[in-house]
Amino acid sequence: MPIVTGTDTAKTRRTLKAGGQEIAYYSIPAATEAGLGDFSKLPASLKVVLENMLRFEDDGKTVSVDDIKAFAEWAEKGGKNPREIAYRPARVLMQDFTGVPAVVDLAAMRDGIVALGGDAQKINPLNPVDLVIDHSVMIDEFGTPRAFQFNVEREYERNMERYTFLKWGQKAFNNFRVVPPGTGICHQVNLEYLAQTVWTDKDQTGTEVAYPDTLVGTDSHTTMVNGLAVLGWGVGGIEAEAAMLGQPISMLIPEVVGFKVSGALKEGVTATDLVLKVVAMLREHGVVSKFVEFYGDGLDNMPLADRATIANMAPEYGATCGFFPIDDETLRYLEQTGRDKDRIALVKDYAQANGMWRDKGYDPVYTSTLELDLGDVVPAISGPKRPQDHTPLDQSAKAFYDLIKGQRFPEESAKQEKDWNAEGGAREPGYVPGGCHDGFSEGAVEGEDYTLHDGSIVIASITSCTNTSNPYVLMAAGLVARKARALGLNRKPWVKTSLAPGSQVVSEYLEAAGLQDDLDALGFNLVGYGCTTCIGNSGPLEPAISKSINDNDLVAVSVLSGNRNFEGRISPDVRANYLASPPLVVAYAIAGDMNIDLTRDPLGQDKDGNDVYLKDVWPSSKEVADLVNSVVTREMFIEKYADVFKGDERWQAVEVTDSETYDWPSASTYIQNPPYFQGMSKKPGEIGDVKGARVLALLGDMITTDHISPAGSFKDSTPAGQYLTERQVSPREFNSYGSRRGNHEVMMRGTFANIRIKNEMLDGVEGGYTKGPDGEQAAIYDAAMAYEDQGTPLVVIGGKEYGAGSSRDWAAKGTNLLGVKAVIAESFERIHRSNLIGMGVIPFEFTDGDSRASLNLTGDEQFTIEGLGDVKPLQVVEAQVKYADGTEKTIKLKARIDTEVEIDYLKNGGVLHYVLRNLAAA
Repeated sequence: MPIVTGTDTAKTRRTLKAGGQEIAYYSIPAATEAGLGDFSKLPASLKVVLENMLRFEDDGKTVSVDDIKAFAEWAEKGGKNPREIAYRPARVLMQDFTGVPAVVDLAAMRDGIVALGGDAQKINPLNPVDLVIDHSVMIDEFGTPRAFQFNVEREYERNMERYTFLKWGQKAFNNFRVVPPGTGICHQVNLEYLAQTVWTDKDQTGTEVAYPDTLVGTDSHTTMVNGLAVLGWGVGGIEAEAAMLGQPISMLIPEVVGFKVSGALKEGVTATDLVLKVVAMLREHGVVSKFVEFYGDGLDNMPLADRATIANMAPEYGATCGFFPIDDETLRYLEQTGRDKDRIALVKDYAQANGMWRDKGYDPVYTSTLELDLGDVVPAISGPKRPQDHTPLDQSAKAFYDLIKGQRFPEESAKQEKDWNAEGGAREPGYVPGGCHDGFSEGAVEGEDYTLHDGSIVIASITSCTNTSNPYVLMAAGLVARKARALGLNRKPWVKTSLAPGSQVVSEYLEAAGLQDDLDALGFNLVGYGCTTCIGNSGPLEPAISKSINDNDLVAVSVLSGNRNFEGRISPDVRANYLASPPLVVAYAIAGDMNIDLTRDPLGQDKDGNDVYLKDVWPSSKEVADLVNSVVTREMFIEKYADVFKGDERWQAVEVTDSETYDWPSASTYIQNPPYFQGMSKKPGEIGDVKGARVLALLGDMITTDHISPAGSFKDSTPAGQYLTERQVSPREFNSYGSRRGNHEVMMRGTFANIRIKNEMLDGVEGGYTKGPDGEQAAIYDAAMAYEDQGTPLVVIGGKEYGAGSSRDWAAKGTNLLGVKAVIAESFERIHRSNLIGMGVIPFEFTDGDSRASLNLTGDEQFTIEGLGDVKPLQVVEAQVKYADGTEKTIKLKARIDTEVEIDYLKNGGVLHYVLRNLAAA
């Protein structure tokens, strides 16, 4: 047990002897002794936030004693007390897609503060910032031993301007480190190396203090590290920049949903199957803007890698985070991954001293609870376009069949009763396992001896931080490949296969187990260390395959071990996307067809022509566990992370200037000085009314940030493509929207430009189109610029869960730059709502049951919202809707300005303007 000695009268600081050191910490039990309240029944995740309040109460500026007492009241009120608090995370994590625009903003702020008469050095991160370059590698080459080398070379060719800029930032800014390309995915690097669970540093009094490791990240899957009991979640780049610069995050004390876990997974069930079930359950329960904390005896049977898989997908179930308290498994993982022995001892002793340790009796107060027996989880996939579309594996072929019949023959499909007996009974007439069914489309592939049809799997990718951080599912994938190879099976020739691990350690243990050779034999060669397919960097399909799909309007399929499968995200040629475990990805690559029921149809035939089934190649849980335990070692992690910031010879050869401010290259199509701070006054203004605004887009439910600001490739016919073509950039060098987030001119043109977005102002049209001022169809960017020329403000109308998905700030930045003053929706996802505020765009929610449908909106209306100069948080305001025929209707909207601080942000035009003015004034 830890030894607690000493006291700091009238304060909650205590001294802890642990791990061979004596260190101060802020004690939650001491807060109770001081009469601040009973915090013993708080969930561990909330105790982390409470400790933050105790530690910063000293500054007397942002945290009060009443803020601390509010946490005791939270427990007394059954898990609810939505008081506004100021929270300060210990550090910030970035990746390059979201990190480049953040560094662009910091560089622009240096220019801006100089223009306001301030000191450029005031624009420096006060908290540690780590940026991991993981989003840029694209799968151009696959299925060959040279794939990794080729893709890395193309990555540097495409992105040298961005990498030069990031390396300048590393040199110009304090507290800013860059993990070079080819190292791993930011969340896996964070989990395996950067995170410490308990951090140590000097506090505001200059005393060395131990405290919970916390962070915010510019990627929504920052939540992955909650599996290691590190409280972290995704924010937009603008909010992260404010946190870097010392601005506390304004938030309400959250509700905490307790997810009780019991039992153990059955034979053959993976962590991916578990997380897909959890996503479906929590989406149904409703956890938006809430913490989720996992507890129960079932955690004793859950390795930390599985916990990280569940924590990773918090954005998919809509929660702020999915937290796992510190326990023995936390310590085991820290040991295995090479953390310092004294740090591990400190983690244990600190957690026990401060009431953050999970033991057998752990059962705190939660706002609400739900429960899952791990033994009830079955093999599953999710799709075709949402992570919560959970489908048991034995129903997946039927579900796809129904999907296609519903698309091709909706009336007929609605009438039909299908019999898919699980024991092998009758099926729908016309069904052939793996074939082209009645009513399905098919098309020949030029130069090949096969045809494609609805359901042909053209992409099978082991990718993303969600699963490639988990050695159990990676080893399982390798064992499926080994068994399939031994029987003479291979991937189908139309399947683009790839393996993109989350860190170099994965390659190390796959090689050590001898499994990489087996994966290579089935086409799962290493293509790079990065997010690849999961973020749309799947690279082009073979031209003949792409042509067959598009000429015949086929519903082609991708299967990936990722976390996102939104429309238009994975590939422009693929319309149905499914999330699956890595071993199932290998199996589907062999099957090559979503119409095959893997639970009862053969994957293929062996060398002697005998049918081979999934059960014939599926490894046992013991096989997987034995391999993991014998191969994955502490030494692997220590070796691979020894020079994590050094990079290869390409990175080391990148030359940068030594300058305080950035010399913006005027001809660059990657990095441009954004207009946000140009001509900015020294004093803020007032929140402006919305008068006579026209509708730029009328959108449905579950509009994701992918719909608003896509990350993938684009064509030369788009406004972004035309912009680059005019600057002599060939389509081959367009790269992606994500890679060009340092150039606002490209990103404005790419806003609302997802190829699958549907603007209800237009009938049956997909893509980034709307009606211009003349009433004719136009690209959204062109229409927005035409309205700007007329001086006409704009609004966007949405449905439920507007802004779901990635934490990309460009979904808000682009909205702002198109002239949109307000977004009116039925509900907002947490991060995007905050990002809109951060960019000076006001989010409003319909009230009284109103919606775009009930109000009969067509997009031809005008909206006026007045009296915003003195608006209060969450105030209901009146809005006038003027219809095209001249009639008017008054409706009530809730201003989703949640806190007083957000009022200040909007008065300043955004959070960065607020910070910049304050720094300049200081």
